[in-house]
Amino acid sequence: MSASFDKDLLDLLPRLRRFATGLAGTPADGDDLCQMTLERALANRHKWREGTRLDSWVYRIMRNIWIDEGRAATRRRQTFVADEAGLAVGAEGAQEPAVELSMVDRAMQSLPPDQREAVLLVMVEGYAYKEAAEIVGCPVGTLNSRLVRGRDALLELLGEVQ
Repeated sequence: MSASFDKDLLDLLPRLRRFATGLAGTPADGDDLCQMTLERALANRHKWREGTRLDSWVYRIMRNIWIDEGRAATRRRQTFVADEAGLAVGAEGAQEPAVELSMVDRAMQSLPPDQREAVLLVMVEGYAYKEAAEIVGCPVGTLNSRLVRGRDALLELLGEVQ
């Protein structure tokens, strides 16, 4: 089981990093979240049952760590300058895509955690509603509602017509 577990966990790493960065908001915080998740998964490998989905198990570990860390660090991310102040800084060039991506990232971070999680799992990671609901631990209808509200909020925040 150990060699298969290690290989399967390693194969999940790119998806875990992407999901962690989406949850945490920055690549550095995402890497920290991913590392904590891998440490916990490896320390608790005896709790995983062969034949069950390793990705769902690890995503749930990551989600729980993210929730715990978020509760502990709610005040650490305060800034003294509005996020929009940085949009006027810089020279002309190929910055538009980076700015647009930054705007999407800020919009994602402004969503409530349950909506952001649903959008990340379904729209970014490509999970089916049922799989995403299992990872989050809620009924499919609840996940669908969170996804719709999150998607609508993103469209509104980004100025897109619905």
